[in-house]
Amino acid sequence: MIWAYPDFSLLIWLTLIFALFYAGYLFRYYRINQKLQVSKLRLILKLLLRSTYFLLFLIALAGPSIGTSMKEIKEEGRDIFIAIDLSHSMNATDIGPSRLQRIKFELKNLVKRFAGDRIGIIIFSSEAFIQCPLTFDQNVLQLHLDGLNTYLVPSQGTDISAPLAMALSKFEAEESNEAKSRSVILISDGEDFADNFRNLTSELNDAGVRVFTLGVGTRQGSTIPRGNGLIVDPNTGQPAITRIEDSNLKLIASQTDGQYFELSDEVQEIPELIQAIERVEGSVTGSRMVEASANKYFYFLLAAICLAILDMVLPFRTIKL
Repeated sequence: MIWAYPDFSLLIWLTLIFALFYAGYLFRYYRINQKLQVSKLRLILKLLLRSTYFLLFLIALAGPSIGTSMKEIKEEGRDIFIAIDLSHSMNATDIGPSRLQRIKFELKNLVKRFAGDRIGIIIFSSEAFIQCPLTFDQNVLQLHLDGLNTYLVPSQGTDISAPLAMALSKFEAEESNEAKSRSVILISDGEDFADNFRNLTSELNDAGVRVFTLGVGTRQGSTIPRGNGLIVDPNTGQPAITRIEDSNLKLIASQTDGQYFELSDEVQEIPELIQAIERVEGSVTGSRMVEASANKYFYFLLAAICLAILDMVLPFRTIKL
């Protein structure tokens, strides 16, 4: 027999308390009725009845499991790359405190929801770089997210295809014959100066890589802080205005069986993004055999309750007058 709660110290204390109180009860009962005729046999029967259902309560509390069987437990997980746009437009303040600061806050909560999955970080602007390879280590991921800033990558425009190509190459470099659940979360304001991602979407789709895109910013847009001033549009000589451009992000998501989501002060679809990724079926990363047993406490509890009810409804006479 296997016990769900094998620490019997509580049970021993409960037994001692029961014995102490019942001994006090018997002593008091005997003192009150010492001049009356007491049926010792019936007192013993009552003691046995109460001791029996008290013992059954203790067994139920310990959680007895009878019979064992072997059960296969499959471990499932996903491989997820988070690609984060670090071009200077991500410093725009149309989302408080800024687009990038808001993304860092949201991503810290997001990665915690996928602690059982491997997550990697890709940073990009005109080029893409691996900031953190695929890992289960939540501490490492949080550390890299804390250090994100727009000076980590060259900023000569934005090339959305760069992080997609890098994620695909890293997925394909995995030496495994097993099909894996692979996804990319592409986070950007949507500005793309290369516009050559269309050749990649079919390759991603063939490789079974889903791209979930997150558009960051507003349609009203904002100026772009830089140091103590603003970035100036060289064509107009006026402060440059950056606005969310969702058309490319929506196209990438639709062509790779993913979904498009948006983040601003008015629209906050991070929870929907998390739910969409959770719906992606994870691949089997391993399995193990465990010994399973069923807790049979209910039968002991039911028997104890029945005896307790019998004790209350049909009390034994202990005094003969």
